[in-house]
Amino acid sequence: MAIHEVGATTELHGIEEELPEVTEVEVFQGKTILIVDDDYRNIYALKTALEKRGMNILVAKDGIECLDIMQANQEVDLILMDIMMPNMDGYETMSIIRQQMKLKDLPIIALTAKAMKNDRDKSLKAGASDYISKPLNLDQLLSVLRVWLVSKGSL
Repeated sequence: MAIHEVGATTELHGIEEELPEVTEVEVFQGKTILIVDDDYRNIYALKTALEKRGMNILVAKDGIECLDIMQANQEVDLILMDIMMPNMDGYETMSIIRQQMKLKDLPIIALTAKAMKNDRDKSLKAGASDYISKPLNLDQLLSVLRVWLVSKGSL
């Protein structure tokens, strides 16, 4: 997966303008992000980009490992959830997090290589807070993270 460092044109622009004035360091520093993905290249790219901004990164290679991490560590601020994974996909994992673990306010950003409209709807229905298509645009990802971390009130 390539993460492109180019300007993003997203619907988040208006939302971001309404957020309180905070620096990137205030938003990202010390936040714990759980990356759930079975592709080590994706994990490496995301982990590298996010750690450069001061975030703590946890990694799960599938939904089962994600749930194990969530049960052991309630200090996760946000989850980046790949959809297509072995053992337990992102849809099922998000549903369990929302329904069985009762974590309704935890931001979960669905990541998928498919860019079909029904994938977005299916992700949101399964419990995703937001949705981003791969290949990821780093500026767009950071905008989405900023919106969800600030709106979560984790500053």
